[in-house]
Amino acid sequence: MPATGPCRQCDRLVPGLLCTFLLLAFTPIPAPLLAQALEYRQQAITVDGIARQVHLPAGYILEVLTAELDGPRLLSFAPNGDLFIGSKSGQVYRLMPPYTRPEVLVKLDDYPHSVALRTGEILIAQTDGLYRAPYRPGQARIAPESVTRLAALPGGGGHNSRTVGIGPDGRVYVSLGISGNCSDQFLGADYPFKDRRGGILVLNEDSGEARLEPFASGLRNPVGFDWHPQSGVLYASNNGPDHLGFEQPREYFSRVDAGSFHGMPWYQYDGQRVRRDDCIRSQPPHTRSAVSIPVATFPARNAPMGVAFVPTGALDARFEHDAVVALRGSWGTRPSGKAWGDPATRRPPKLVWVHFDNGSVAGVDDLVTGFQLADGERWARPVGVAVGPDGALYFTSDSSAQALFRLRRAPASR
Repeated sequence: MPATGPCRQCDRLVPGLLCTFLLLAFTPIPAPLLAQALEYRQQAITVDGIARQVHLPAGYILEVLTAELDGPRLLSFAPNGDLFIGSKSGQVYRLMPPYTRPEVLVKLDDYPHSVALRTGEILIAQTDGLYRAPYRPGQARIAPESVTRLAALPGGGGHNSRTVGIGPDGRVYVSLGISGNCSDQFLGADYPFKDRRGGILVLNEDSGEARLEPFASGLRNPVGFDWHPQSGVLYASNNGPDHLGFEQPREYFSRVDAGSFHGMPWYQYDGQRVRRDDCIRSQPPHTRSAVSIPVATFPARNAPMGVAFVPTGALDARFEHDAVVALRGSWGTRPSGKAWGDPATRRPPKLVWVHFDNGSVAGVDDLVTGFQLADGERWARPVGVAVGPDGALYFTSDSSAQALFRLRRAPASR
């Protein structure tokens, strides 16, 4: 008989061989030397009239396309190449190639954090609901009165952004976070509507009355999500809470399956095991063993935002079918994680590359860095990220520089 002992993963008595399996299955993979390691270079870039330095892969150029945006957030491309950007300012922007002149498509009273397009209409995710309006490709303006609510969402403050995306199955998905660190909120029928928060929902239009139904739960603030271009599997970023200090818990990059439970706010994954968080006293909706472990993590206090997978033919072959995640950087400082320490110790904003190998995450590496100066001042904070029809990577910054950037391959030298 194999020995029985407490498993570090689930704190239960299990046979030794099973415990070994659990450790192998759930121990996070350290960022390795990737099979095709990147070489980096420094580049000067002028933003708002000030010269800055960025660190980016050799063979690439970073450009500022426009700084004439007000609180830009997530971005998405239409099939005709038009670019749409939601914002904290209530404006939905439309930009046509070469994406240097933003136009206001519509101005709304709420927070249009993100948009998606499907045949004949535009979908706009706002704090209190998923909205729609008739739209045809190339349309320059939308009348505010034509924007109507398709399905309600819990409103309220605290993590009030909402993200909408259309999956490879043609269904509409929306993400939303819980309001605080330990808010007793969950995507469950036994919770009042106002507290059904913290995960990803899918739109059900079969009954004639559209409603958003739970797809995955226990995500504290899944701002960004996207589907792997080969497998069609959904992955999401997730912001961890702020009450456990500067180092814990690590931020998540998670595979999101139908019905998956990711633990928060009742459980936190510390990089090795799932732990019960004693900040919330209510009974968890699922057991610890049901918690879905993230497939990759980032250091705590990084505020992961937008997620975009690189399709075939974009950037270069090293990045194909991998994910790019925008880390906005958070306000916590060493050593306590509170805001009143040395600003230079804050996690710096950056873009990171999540490398996949045969459908599984093989490591995380920096892609573009340099947005934070030595004294902690930040001149840009990446939020939204998307791959354009030209194969370049586009991203927004919603504070300091309120701008749209493009990372593209440098022209071949003659």
